[in-house]
Amino acid sequence: MASILVLNGPNLNLLGSREPDQYGYRTLQEIMEELGRFAGACGHELDHVQENSEGDLVEAVHKAAHEGVGYIIINPAAYTHTSVALRDALLAVRIPFVEVHLSAVAAREPFRQVSYFSDIAMGVITGFQGESYMLALQAIINQIEP
Repeated sequence: MASILVLNGPNLNLLGSREPDQYGYRTLQEIMEELGRFAGACGHELDHVQENSEGDLVEAVHKAAHEGVGYIIINPAAYTHTSVALRDALLAVRIPFVEVHLSAVAAREPFRQVSYFSDIAMGVITGFQGESYMLALQAIINQIEP
């Protein structure tokens, strides 16, 4: 059994009502409940955190290392393009992670196409709205159980 943590950055608490054409109509809670059920059915433990504060996300990464988390799924949201601190935290703890984005970032504004995480991630999944998380979870499970 693996312990998997899903980290969600700023404004993702507004999913379902925030630009639904871009991010989808499902709430973060609905997405996380579905992920939790799937992880549990596969014999794994899943927890999730959503923070609007960069420092709180960094603390969540540090805590994950102390709690023995095996994998992280992270949607850094706006911090994707700005957070050296969050990048450094992920590098420091050495927990393998998948970067997730709900929108197709390559088709958006140029500043959204720059990620501080993609080059150190196991993989990057973008553009499938809430389904992006499930694809990331399936990829991690495939790594655990080839």
